[in-house]
Amino acid sequence: MIRVLIADDQALVRRGLALFLSGEEDLEVVGEASSGPDAVRRARALAADVVLMDVRMPDGDGITATRELAQQQPPVAVVVVTTFDLDEYLFGALEAGAAGFLLKDCEPAELVTAVRAAASGEAMVQPRLTRRVIDEFARRRPAPATEITAQLSARELELVRALCEGLSNAELAERLHIEVSTVKTHLTRICTRLGVRDRVQLVVWAYRCGLAG
Repeated sequence: MIRVLIADDQALVRRGLALFLSGEEDLEVVGEASSGPDAVRRARALAADVVLMDVRMPDGDGITATRELAQQQPPVAVVVVTTFDLDEYLFGALEAGAAGFLLKDCEPAELVTAVRAAASGEAMVQPRLTRRVIDEFARRRPAPATEITAQLSARELELVRALCEGLSNAELAERLHIEVSTVKTHLTRICTRLGVRDRVQLVVWAYRCGLAG
């Protein structure tokens, strides 16, 4: 079971998100929080796997809480769910270590997918926001393409290009005829080698270097 904590200052929103998740056999809502600091405390106390985190909360913002949860050992995966379609929140959340970013008008299926992705160590940004993420992080982190490609084997480059198509770990494994565990090992090694934090930033690097289009 994936243990989920919902952090939002509005009780009605918390109940709605819990309702969306309640029909999924592999998801369990283990608690709620009304502020960022409350979310940090409860995530630790309840051993949450994933926190659904609002950004604006009166007694402590979600970005700061996301950073704290991402820095814990072991880290707690955070999916930011907000009403505000603002770049400062989108990029701030990802830079703080969020494993996902969704707007509250997303489809329930997107919410469920994001929770499962976060729990499995993957990252998900709502599809209509992905282009903005790629463009912004590419602008912020310029580097020669050869710096990337020289550090990766042909097999690793193939994996990165496939990742840029939006494939899950299972789909990557099927595409490359390897085990899912091998995909995870490759991705971890690639991220470490390139100095990027997660799959989202790895895709950004690939687009910036012309490895995908």
